[in-house]
Amino acid sequence: MGQYQLAQLKRYDPEAIAQYYRFRPLLAVARTFKVVWLFAGFIFGLKWDDWRDREEENKLKRAVQLRQLLTDLGPTFIKVGQALSTRPDLVRKDFLDELVKLQDQLPAFEQEIAFRTIEAELGRSVEEVYSQISPHPVAAASLGQVYRARLHSGEEVAVKVQRPNLRPTITLDLYLMRWAASWLSPWLPLNLGHDLTMIVDEFGTKLFEEIDYLNEGRNAEKFATNFRNDPHVKVPLIYWRYTNTRVLTLEWINGFKLNDTASIQAAGLNTDELIEIGVTAGLQQLLEHGFFHADPHPGNLFAMPDGRMAYIDFGMMDQLDERTKETLVDAIVHLVNKDYDELAEDYVKLGFLTPDTDIRPIIPALEAVWGSAIGKNVGDFNFKTITDSYSELMYDYPFRVPSKFALIIRSLITQEGIALSLNPDFKIIEVAYPYVARRLLTGETPELRRRLLNLLFKNGKFQWQRLEDLLDIASSDDSFDILPTAQLGLQYLLSEEGKYLRQQLVMALTEDDRLHTAEVQRIWNLVKDEIQPARLFDAAIGAIANLSRERAAAILPTAVFSLIATPDREP
Repeated sequence: MGQYQLAQLKRYDPEAIAQYYRFRPLLAVARTFKVVWLFAGFIFGLKWDDWRDREEENKLKRAVQLRQLLTDLGPTFIKVGQALSTRPDLVRKDFLDELVKLQDQLPAFEQEIAFRTIEAELGRSVEEVYSQISPHPVAAASLGQVYRARLHSGEEVAVKVQRPNLRPTITLDLYLMRWAASWLSPWLPLNLGHDLTMIVDEFGTKLFEEIDYLNEGRNAEKFATNFRNDPHVKVPLIYWRYTNTRVLTLEWINGFKLNDTASIQAAGLNTDELIEIGVTAGLQQLLEHGFFHADPHPGNLFAMPDGRMAYIDFGMMDQLDERTKETLVDAIVHLVNKDYDELAEDYVKLGFLTPDTDIRPIIPALEAVWGSAIGKNVGDFNFKTITDSYSELMYDYPFRVPSKFALIIRSLITQEGIALSLNPDFKIIEVAYPYVARRLLTGETPELRRRLLNLLFKNGKFQWQRLEDLLDIASSDDSFDILPTAQLGLQYLLSEEGKYLRQQLVMALTEDDRLHTAEVQRIWNLVKDEIQPARLFDAAIGAIANLSRERAAAILPTAVFSLIATPDREP
């Protein structure tokens, strides 16, 4: 395969790439030497500062050196730097300030080349396509640069133009990374080295998808469809008439990068609300839509003046199937339930453990990790503690990271890093848990209703405290309306599907040879201010009246018993 064929490679093909570079060893040797030489020089500089006690004096110099090093090594290493730039808890501030510049402050390539690319891809001159275009790029990133322009029809747009010769550069790095992964695997613990090659292949697949701007446009429209009813999330429009493989024309977004805290606060925006939008949107992507943004660094997320969050750059996306989404929800339920044996089985289903793994010795280890991280109060949860603990756990037990989940973990860590830059005291669970509580309580699908029942019943006994906790946490969000949830609950309770729950509810109200009116009263006190009791009562009576005589007789005792247990109900 010659250079021309390599540049035309549309999809990631590790065998074709390996075949090309196997017969060109000098290219691989030269690239390896450059990478090793640059990093060795940087590490030696850090050590030299340490030996001469000049770390503080030279820290800014070394930070600039690191950024320039990654820039010189090209798009693959720039993406590593972008990921690190979102981790204020892992990277010291001087390095962080420089790495942030890798998001959209990279050296631009020649304008003449960019305009030639536009004309070649769109088949028209730049002047025919755009009435105005900025004389210089407004941002330059790892894979392309962006111009601000205006169409002849008047719309303001961003024009994304791809860097030249990307495929030869990327394929060489991927070939070397894959070779290094296969060489390192035998020297690492089985669980750590097992999937290194697969992780490289997953990264390569996503990188090739990212440099196809037609694919990015399709991703943006799919993402927009998923969030079409969400007033807090903005996705730019794609102008397909002016888009091709290496040129993308999309709606211009006016806003502030999420790490520009000063501008966000000066605009009067609430950083905590922005964090909540970002975390909730991330959870929706994983648990509802199954289609998630795998590269949410601050250069791709903007706070808009009206309080919305705008997503851009949809090149690196991934899709979860229904089974994986359901298993993730199951894992959350089992975690809250402290069912660590079930949680271990979820890890098998998700691919973190192989099906032949003996999970019995792993269960106590999971209990130790999660128990210490969550503590007595769910608000004490700390994601970094969990990741650190799992890093240790992977050396002792045969955990591995499936290639798909490597992207998910990277996405979650990046989003947490952005949140920490806006609020250093942020805890992801304070947003994530109320979201999961609301999802379980609304129960709009049979699968979610089943998971709610799994959460509320343990060993055949109704968990009153869990229902109180869910209602308390969900109600803490001003946007959560308890009445539709209560109506859904009544509808389900009175349905044929709810027969088992009705039976269990009667048993729960009378178990241990006493009436559990105190528990019901506490739950009622949580929701009565949000619900007009008379309306709820009328809705319940109306629902019963519409049932057949046989079904009404079957459920009436439960309804009456529930009403008796709420003595301060309005008549």
